[in-house]
Amino acid sequence: MFENLSDKLDRAFKVLKGQGTITEINVAETMKEIRKALLDADVNYKTAKAFTDDVRQKALGNNVLTSISPGQLLTKLMNDELTELMGGTTAELELKASPTIILIAGLNGAGKTTFTGKLANYLKTQKGKKPLLVADDIYRPAAIDQLQVLGQQIGVPVYANLESKDPVAIALEGIALAKQNGNNVVIIDTAGRLAIDEAMMVEIEQVKAAVKPHEILFVVDSMTGQDAVNTAKVFNDRLDFTGVVLTKLDGDTRGGAALSIKSVVNKPIKFVGTGEKMEALDVFHPDRMASRILGMGDVISLVERAQQQFDEKEAAELQKKIRKNKFDFNDFYSQIQQIKKMGNMKDLMGMIPGVGKMMKDVEIDDNAFKAIEAIIQSMTPFEKSNPETINQSRRNRIAKGSGTDLTEVNRLMKQFDDMKKVMKQMSNPAAMASMMRRMPKM
Repeated sequence: MFENLSDKLDRAFKVLKGQGTITEINVAETMKEIRKALLDADVNYKTAKAFTDDVRQKALGNNVLTSISPGQLLTKLMNDELTELMGGTTAELELKASPTIILIAGLNGAGKTTFTGKLANYLKTQKGKKPLLVADDIYRPAAIDQLQVLGQQIGVPVYANLESKDPVAIALEGIALAKQNGNNVVIIDTAGRLAIDEAMMVEIEQVKAAVKPHEILFVVDSMTGQDAVNTAKVFNDRLDFTGVVLTKLDGDTRGGAALSIKSVVNKPIKFVGTGEKMEALDVFHPDRMASRILGMGDVISLVERAQQQFDEKEAAELQKKIRKNKFDFNDFYSQIQQIKKMGNMKDLMGMIPGVGKMMKDVEIDDNAFKAIEAIIQSMTPFEKSNPETINQSRRNRIAKGSGTDLTEVNRLMKQFDDMKKVMKQMSNPAAMASMMRRMPKM
């Protein structure tokens, strides 16, 4: 996401990174290029103009022209202003009430039901909550089935009333069941509706009035750009929602919705969906997103994703094995599974400062680990536990069994040996210190 915008902003900054004389005219030209980049990203024109006017004013007020590193100072100003444009601070869900009632609203096809499942999974695994899902879409035939499948997948109960055609009654029944069963969060998945459909808009207003939700989340497809922002404004006038959810940010989106929506409706973005998996949901952090747009990476989010997937006890055991040089293919396979759960590989690489720009034209297949997994799965339990015993004849058999060729097996064995050596060095504090001392020379 935001690849094109990041590229254009980078080009706009080049004149202020020592590649030309810094003048007030250059700053104005840079702001003009940045405004064009924002408009190309489908950012609202008024928002783009106000943003660049603010940055230009602050840039000249901060003595960018006489700064030793004008490019760096302007980048910092841009980072601060982008953060402010997208909300400034992270907006958390209000979860104090028991049960907390969350109403999900949005257009048809925006990804509401999928998000409802993801949110339940997030609240259960990350916040220790006991959610109940309420299937309140009485119009789309597959909506109830879809929510029940998702609920089963994440281990969260779903309330549905196939006999009723009254969304208000269904929502109230769901809340009553939650109170009875001790569920402390109720997430109500409503039908998709157009803002111009008066009957449907009145219906969701009635649901809101009856259930008195603590949170109303408006789910919007970020790939619809400015249309998403305009729709959000109309829905907000009717529902006064508490936050926005942007779905499909992993798709071919230009990012305009993420950059414009806060300034237009004055409601925070609370979550972003970044894939189909139930784990592919991120709390929206304006400062981290600004850093990523400017190519500065997002190490904090990368670490948080890793912490969510890696078990501390398992990590301690693994560290012991590495110290004793006992790291084997069972451990390696386990690490691959945990990395895969962290999300899209290209997205993860983009979180590492500097790497995002290097990877912009590189396509990383989500099945990149498939061949490696096939090779490891073709090994016997003895071979997985004792990699050093895998001789030439064993390699030939593994290649045939995995549907790969001998070159791929040999490459994996070489990479595995190299990785073991590096891990062994990193587990030794003295060796690690020596490596760090050598880093500047490298």
